[in-house]
Amino acid sequence: MNYSTEIQTNNSDLDSVFTLRVLPSLYCLVFVVGLPLNCMVAWIFLRLGADSGLVVYLQNMVVADLLMLITIPLRVADNLGFQNKDLYVITCRYTDVLFYTCLYMGIIFIGFISLERYAKIVHPSSSASCTPRFSVVSLLRYLEKTRCAWVVVLLSWVILLAIVLPNVVMTSKDPTGKNFQDCMLLKTPAGAQWHTGIIVFNTILFWVTFVIVTFCYGSIGMEVYRSQTRICQDSTGACGRSSRSIFIILVVFFICFVPYHACRIQYTHCQVQESKDCCRDSVVLYHLKEVTLFLSALNVCLNPVIYFFMCPKFQETLKRKLSERRRRRSQTVKQTCKHLGINNFHERNK
Repeated sequence: MNYSTEIQTNNSDLDSVFTLRVLPSLYCLVFVVGLPLNCMVAWIFLRLGADSGLVVYLQNMVVADLLMLITIPLRVADNLGFQNKDLYVITCRYTDVLFYTCLYMGIIFIGFISLERYAKIVHPSSSASCTPRFSVVSLLRYLEKTRCAWVVVLLSWVILLAIVLPNVVMTSKDPTGKNFQDCMLLKTPAGAQWHTGIIVFNTILFWVTFVIVTFCYGSIGMEVYRSQTRICQDSTGACGRSSRSIFIILVVFFICFVPYHACRIQYTHCQVQESKDCCRDSVVLYHLKEVTLFLSALNVCLNPVIYFFMCPKFQETLKRKLSERRRRRSQTVKQTCKHLGINNFHERNK
């Protein structure tokens, strides 16, 4: 065996261990932790009225996270390497499309939340009379209103779905032989071009959102630092929430999304080359892309932390439900002990 063959064999062994053992285990962990967390969050949000733009964006983030979680079992089954034709077609044609759609919908909602928080904290309603009617700030203030928030959210879902759904139709080739190695090989020529265009669009969408998030929360942080006393006395209670949510959202955003999109640029450049094997031969690049994609999926487990710190009603409802649950459990224990005491009394008097 020559040196190049030995390297190729070692790379293949490493790829097998990573894709068949490590990745499925990590995704299973995300599914096991994320599903009950997001079901609990969805249950709480169903009991909350959507009385503000912030709640509307958070509720739709929960929907996107739940839909993404649904796709994880099929992704795990595909990563396990069953080489099942029907499963592979479903994964490439439907599951991956839904997974990435929900991923970028979550990014869009984080952008909307950042703009809404920026308008509310940096330019509070008390200064609305000094704001020109058609200024950027006055337009951003509409994001705080429930009806406008629903319009923006529905338009975002419709536009993104309209962009990605052609990818389903144009992934129409049958998986045979090496086609099991790459979903790109199942696409028609037009489908491959459309897929490349979607990747470029999603990448631009992310980096625009990155600039928005950085600017908005940077401005919020400076405003909180400069006028902390005034903001903390504000009736909206924005200071207490913003000081925590700034750190939480930035940490989640940078950990989950920035590494993947930094890696995706080089991976996409390699993927669209005429020699498609270059990506599969570059084990480090492929594994780096998969690890950073897992970090993006990890977002579904971290988002409940955002909901807790950003939405006071969510905090109140969660604390009330936990308190009621503890009280019911305590009452059950007391009743059980009382019952056992009566039984023991009867036993002693027999």
